[in-house]
Amino acid sequence: MNYSSEEIIEDLVHANQILAAKGIFDSFGHVSARIGPDRFLLSRNLAPGQVTRDDLVEYDLDSEAVAGEAPRPYLERFIHGEIYRSRPDVWAIVHHHAPAMIPFGAVKTAPLKPVCHMSGFIGECAPVFEIRNAGGDDTDLLITSRDLGQALAKDLGEANLVLMRGHGTTVVGPDVRTVVYRAIYGEVNARLQLACSTLGEPTYLTAAEARAAQVSCEGQVHRPWQNWCAET
Repeated sequence: MNYSSEEIIEDLVHANQILAAKGIFDSFGHVSARIGPDRFLLSRNLAPGQVTRDDLVEYDLDSEAVAGEAPRPYLERFIHGEIYRSRPDVWAIVHHHAPAMIPFGAVKTAPLKPVCHMSGFIGECAPVFEIRNAGGDDTDLLITSRDLGQALAKDLGEANLVLMRGHGTTVVGPDVRTVVYRAIYGEVNARLQLACSTLGEPTYLTAAEARAAQVSCEGQVHRPWQNWCAET
């Protein structure tokens, strides 16, 4: 879907509010939207539920504010700039710390896989970013440089989300509404997978089922988006 700049701004403000209301964001986390080949919008450093259109800052792909020094920026804005640089198909990014996702990045024997049709976008298995491979064993686990952002983008590859060991999750999509859907239903899948595992070995979607389910479900993203907007 093609969006005007005004629609992208409106969706980005709604996205912050929706993800906060759904518990994907707490006081932390951020969502951005690309507004051209080498520009993106991201809020200043602020609790997501408090974000308004006046808090949005335009950045280049080096994650530097286009208009000069910005109000205090997010430390991890490099997640956004480096993924946009490496993935021209990505037009929106969510980074969050939803607790249900953390175990799947921390336990090597428990990969995140899709267990329901709403989460086919996960694909066969979600990749995991290990920051020690890029930054050593004494980082604060945050993506606070272009080098770390590039390493994260490399491990994301062509996937729709990447787990970050001991930290959180980064989700990408073709637009703001789809990336919000993926952030929410990725967390739903994590909770379902944990519940299934207490009963026995889950039956996961095949790669073909995941692709087909993604096409079907994401073709109707307008339905949950309308509900989520009405709830916030």
